[in-house]
Parts: sequence; structure tokens; C-alpha cells
Amino acid sequence: MDALILRPRTEIAPGAVHVPDWLDFDAQRRLVETCRGWRGYRQTRLPNGGVMSVRTVCLGWHWLPYRYSRTTDDGSPVLDFPSWLGDLGRRGVADAYGTQTDYEPDIALVNFYDAAAKMGMHQDKDEASLDPVVSLSLGDACVFRFGNTENRGRPYTDVDLRSGDLFVFGGESRLAFHGVPRTLPGTADPELGLTGRLNITLRVSGLE
Repeated sequence: MDALILRPRTEIAPGAVHVPDWLDFDAQRRLVETCRGWRGYRQTRLPNGGVMSVRTVCLGWHWLPYRYSRTTDDGSPVLDFPSWLGDLGRRGVADAYGTQTDYEPDIALVNFYDAAAKMGMHQDKDEASLDPVVSLSLGDACVFRFGNTENRGRPYTDVDLRSGDLFVFGGESRLAFHGVPRTLPGTADPELGLTGRLNITLRVSGLE
């Protein structure tokens, strides 16, 4: 029944736009296969000793709390950021904001969530640029909590992100706190061939 109910494009906050079903099924399946080919998924260790529950691989620049590097944790070069992914990001920003853009992302963080993984409320503020963040969802749905720019608490909005959805946040909302309090296991189309959730976030580093 859900497939019969259209989910409209929604501006969650100024500059924060949710575009449901942005990627068709074939595009989702191709992206899932591409994500499988990127090697080096790891759980990030935080300065306080905690370990993130998501597994991440980085393209273009390697993220480690709380900076970027051209080398990974073991000293090997970070994976290249492919030009086609930049094209996808530009199209996402243009479709979310309804205008053409010169958006030039050079970072991708690819996060894999198993059934127990979650992401605490945080800001994406390690970049030198405040160009928008583009988020693409694949696989299981999740509750995406999009908050305010002042703190991790209320007010916030819980958004149902499903496979193929686009979420872009920039402008006034670029430094909003956001997180994933839970995923919804078993909600992905079995034909996608993915157990769990993949999230691809594109960013502009502003770094040399």
C-alpha cells in the first residue's frame, strides 16, 4: 500500500530538502554494487575511546576525528573520488534547490549500518567549505533526525529516509545537528541485494 502513496518533496528547514525516491531502482542497484567494490570499511575510533557502530569508507579525503587526511588509518592513500559521483552530487543539489549549481564535491563518506548501528547527533563541521552536504540512502529505511544549529536537543524533525531518497542540507541549515537514532531492518527491497543500510554523503572539503 505504501507504494501507492506519493511522498512529496519537503523542505524540512531552510536549506534542508528531502526528495523521496530520487534514485530509480536500477540506479540504486548499481550504487550498491559500486559500494561493495570500495575496500577499507572500518569502524572509527573516537578520541574518548568509543568506537562508532557504523562502518565507513572514504573517497577523496579520509575522515578521522576531527579532521581530514590524504591517507587512511594504516597510511595507505585514500581512495579516489570519482568524477561521476561529483556529477551525481551536482544533480542532487540542482534538483533539491530547483536551480543549476557549480557544486564540486571532493569527499564521499560511505557509511554502512547493520541492524544495530546508529549515529549520534553531530555537526558536519570539519570541512573548510560550507557548501551543501548531499546524502543518498540505499537499502533499509532509517529514522533521520534533523535538528537545529545550536545544540543536540530539540527542536528537531524525524524524517523517514528510504532507499533511493535524496537529502540535501546547506545555507542556514548547513551546520544543523543531525543523526540516525535507529534503522528499520528488513525494509529494503530483497531484489536490491543489500541487508542493512548504506548512506553516501558528499561534501566539499575546501582543502588544498
